[in-house]
Amino acid sequence: MPMQARTPVPDPAADVAGVVLAGGLGRRMGDGDKCLRPLGGQPLIAHVIARARPQVATLLLNVNDSASAAELSRFGLPIAPDVVTGFAGPLAGILTAMRWAQASAPSCRWLASFAADTPFLPRDLVERLRAAVADDSARDGAAIACAASGGRSHPVIALWPVALADDLEAAVTVENIRKIDAWTARYAVRHVSFAIEAGDDPFFNVNTPQDLTRAAERLTAADRSNACRQKR
Repeated sequence: MPMQARTPVPDPAADVAGVVLAGGLGRRMGDGDKCLRPLGGQPLIAHVIARARPQVATLLLNVNDSASAAELSRFGLPIAPDVVTGFAGPLAGILTAMRWAQASAPSCRWLASFAADTPFLPRDLVERLRAAVADDSARDGAAIACAASGGRSHPVIALWPVALADDLEAAVTVENIRKIDAWTARYAVRHVSFAIEAGDDPFFNVNTPQDLTRAAERLTAADRSNACRQKR
């Protein structure tokens, strides 16, 4: 039987910068930075980077802990802490990446955000999010594409117009908004649904030690499946 062809990896979007949001506190994982916990022989965040990096023109790591930043320098990617103080949540990381893109990647009109604890991201994530807003003429020309699966949206995993940076900064620093949904409610949001195959959610996130065990089991099962395909 012929070996099954792998799903082709889309070309990176030339006008999309990316950010892996690793600036949170991760309290449910105990001591240490959650994104550095080992999974399949490498840090959890390495799996996210491997999925995200090929999909964007350039990728930023948003990291607030200096010790973690030193560890993550091994990936050779730019690293930036939040531009606002006080661990203001994922919106602060998104704002940081928008400002970074304006300064360092001015050709990128869009920003894709990825959670640092989601190791099974779809390889066509950015391509599909970008397609959802390709011809959008929403209010103020600003539309946001958000990933969804199993009837649930995943606000952290989304595509944002970099042009919204000033609006987002005002929301975070003046209005004290912290929840993503509270801010995105004022814009058009296009939800892009991804299939859950064989019970495996592509946006499964690791929040607890038990989740880390489940992720390791899923990686092992995937490795076995790939090995079987290669033998055919």
